[in-house]
Amino acid sequence: MAFIFPKLYPILDSAILPATNRAAYLARLGASLTDAGVSLLEYRNKSGSDAEILADCATLRAAMPAGRVRLILDDRADLVATAGFDGVHVDSGDITPAEARALLGPHRILGTFGGSDALLPGILNATADYLAIGPVFPTTTKHTTKPPIGIEGVRKLRAEAGPSVVLSAAAGITFDTAPVVLAAGASIVAVSAALFRAADPAAEARRWLAQL
Repeated sequence: MAFIFPKLYPILDSAILPATNRAAYLARLGASLTDAGVSLLEYRNKSGSDAEILADCATLRAAMPAGRVRLILDDRADLVATAGFDGVHVDSGDITPAEARALLGPHRILGTFGGSDALLPGILNATADYLAIGPVFPTTTKHTTKPPIGIEGVRKLRAEAGPSVVLSAAAGITFDTAPVVLAAGASIVAVSAALFRAADPAAEARRWLAQL
C-alpha cells in the first residue's frame, strides 16, 4: 500500500540542536512530536560526520517508532539503511534521484527538488515519490539564491506537474500562510523555523495539524 503523505512535513535541522545533552534533547523532541501526531519528519545535517549523523538518527528512530513516523534523511542516501530511516531527500547538486533510488531500493521514500520558477526538465520522469518546490517565501533556515515564487508560483508548478504528483512546498511558510499554500496546489507544506523555533515545537505541531 502506497504511503499517504500528511500535509505537514517538519524539517529538523541540526543547527537547532544544543551543544550539550544533544541525545537527551533529541529523544524528548522526537517523542513529543510523535505524541503530537507528526507522521513524517526530515532530519538535515549538512556538516556532521557520519558517526554524528548516525547517532542522531538512532536517537530519533528510537523516539519516533517506524510504525508511527516515517523518517527522511537529507542528502545521505548512503546512510539511510544503516540509520533505519524510511527514505531520503536529495536536492539538485546532491546525487541524482536515479542514483539515490539505486541505493534505497524500490520501497523507501525518495524526495527531490522539482523546481522553482518552473519544473526542472525531465523531473516528472524521475523515480521520486515527491517533488519539493520553492522557495515559496523568503527563508532564514536554508541558504538559497533562488527568488521566492509566492502563491502564484505554487499554482503555476501545480499546473505543470498535473494533479497526481506530490508537491512539497517549502520555505518561509507560516501557520497563517500554510492553508493558502495548500489551496494553491501544494500537497505538503515543509516547515522548519515555524515549528522548531517555537517555545514548544510539539504544541506548535499539534496546532498546525489541527488546522491543515
